Amino acid sequence: MKNLIKIVPLVAALSLVSCKKDQSADQLIVKEETTATAPDSVSTEAQAPTQDATLVTADDRASEAQSKPLTTVALSESSFEFGKIKKGDHKEHTYEITNTGKNPLIISQVKPGCGCTVPDYTKDPIMPGKKGKITLKFDSSNFDGLVSKQAEIYANVEKAPMVITFTADIQP
Repeated sequence: MKNLIKIVPLVAALSLVSCKKDQSADQLIVKEETTATAPDSVSTEAQAPTQDATLVTADDRASEAQSKPLTTVALSESSFEFGKIKKGDHKEHTYEITNTGKNPLIISQVKPGCGCTVPDYTKDPIMPGKKGKITLKFDSSNFDGLVSKQAEIYANVEKAPMVITFTADIQP
């Protein structure tokens, strides 16, 4: 019993010493985490304005046309079928857009659904009664089978964005 009474304070003392070591270790870890996260948070903060600026820029382009006097348009077609094409082929199709309204048509952006499609379009204002072009260039390298893609057209029309689509059946 006397030995037990001597051991209990010894165990308690060792526990306190080991707690202090753990606390020091925790403090070191906290300091390391603070040091480790500080550069990350700085880099995140540095990246945040860029991402916001990108979003604002895209919104600005989309709303740029909407801020102009509205007009009406007619598309030659809103969808196109390439049919069967070989994997790796690069295809393109041009959609004709006619300004049927009384104000100049301004296409501010054509935004494809993915990186496999690259748009090109009439950048100058399209006067009433005149026609412009929207070309979608498609790279089929990363696809197999039936594919359907789309692009959004941002312009000074009431229902923007307008959507154009195409399909392709990609063969090996």
